[in-house]
Amino acid sequence: MTASDTRPGPAGPSIWVVSDGRAGIERQALSLARALGEPQRWEQLRHIRSDAHRSEPLRLSPAGWQVPLPADKWVAPMAALSRRQREQLQPPWPDVWIATGRRSIPYSRRMKKWSGGRTLVVQTQNPRTSLAPYDLVIPPEHDGIKGPNVFPILGPPTYFPQDDVEDAHLKFGDLTAKAGTKILVSIGGDSNTHRMTDDKVEEIDATLRKLARDGLRLWITVSRRTPELARARLRAMAGEVGARFWESEAVDGPNPYLAFLSLCDAALVTEDSANMLADPAYFGKPIHIIRLEGSSPRFDRLHNGFIDRGAAKWFDGKISLWAYEPVREVERAADEIARLLLERHPRPEA
Repeated sequence: MTASDTRPGPAGPSIWVVSDGRAGIERQALSLARALGEPQRWEQLRHIRSDAHRSEPLRLSPAGWQVPLPADKWVAPMAALSRRQREQLQPPWPDVWIATGRRSIPYSRRMKKWSGGRTLVVQTQNPRTSLAPYDLVIPPEHDGIKGPNVFPILGPPTYFPQDDVEDAHLKFGDLTAKAGTKILVSIGGDSNTHRMTDDKVEEIDATLRKLARDGLRLWITVSRRTPELARARLRAMAGEVGARFWESEAVDGPNPYLAFLSLCDAALVTEDSANMLADPAYFGKPIHIIRLEGSSPRFDRLHNGFIDRGAAKWFDGKISLWAYEPVREVERAADEIARLLLERHPRPEA
C-alpha cells in the first residue's frame, strides 16, 4: 500500500478551486475541478484519501500596497488577506490546487513550499511570471506559452455537467415546441481589443431581422459588456420578430443559456469573447463569427484555432449547418491532471 492509502479522510483527492471571485474567471478553475470529478476519472483516483476536502471555491481578495506589484514581487502575500481569508488558507493542504486569476498567483507560487511539495499546483491562463513554481500551467493556445510544465488548450476550459444539461432541457422544454432552425445569438461588446460601434449595432439588428424573416428562430443573449444602446435595440427587435431575448434574471427570469447552447442548431457570436466561441463548440454546434471594429493578433489566433478545428467560420450573412467533433479541451486537461496525480499516488496493486 502507498502512503496515500493509509491517510484518513474521504476517498478521492482533495481539490481547492482558488480565484478572486470573478465569476467568468472562477468558472475556468471550477470547470477543471468538475471534469476531474467525472466518474471515469474519480474511479482511478478514489484510492487517494484526504482531510483537506473543500466544497466551495476559495475566493481570495488581497488588498494593500502589494496588489499593484507584479505577482513575483509580493514579499508577504498572507499580509494582504483579511483575517478570515488567512484562516481559510491554512493546512491541511489539498492534493490539487487549481487557481485562476492574477491575484491568485502570489499564493500559487508559494503552495509548493507551504505543502512541502505535496500539493499538485495547477494555474490556468498565463501567469506572466516564471513557470517554475507550478506543476502544470494550462493557458489558451493563442497565448503562445511554451515549457515542460505547460499544457495549452484551444480556448478556455469550458465544461457543462450532463446533469445540468438535462435539467436545462426540462426547465426550458418550450424552446423546441416550434419548428424551424434554432440559432443561439451571443452578443458581446466593447473590450480592450474590439468595439461595438453604433453602426455595428445597426448592422447586427438588420442581420437578425433578415434571419427571422427567413424563418430562423433566434435565441438572443447579451453580456455585461454589451452597450446599453445595443441591449435596448436588440430587445425591441426580438419582441418585433418573435425572438427569445435574455439579459438578466431580474428582468427576464431564469437563465436559459445552457438550454440555448445545447438545443440550438447553430450559433452566431461576436468575435470579442473566447467563452462565446468555446461554449457552443463544447456541444459541436456550427459557429458563425460576427466581426466587430478592432483587431488583435492574439484573438486572430483564437479564431483561427476554432476555424482550423472545423468548429467555426466567419459570418457571411448566411447560416450553414455542418458536423464536427465537439471541442472539449477541458477533458484533455483533466486527464493530464489525473495522470500527474497518479504519478504521485500510484494505484495499489489489486
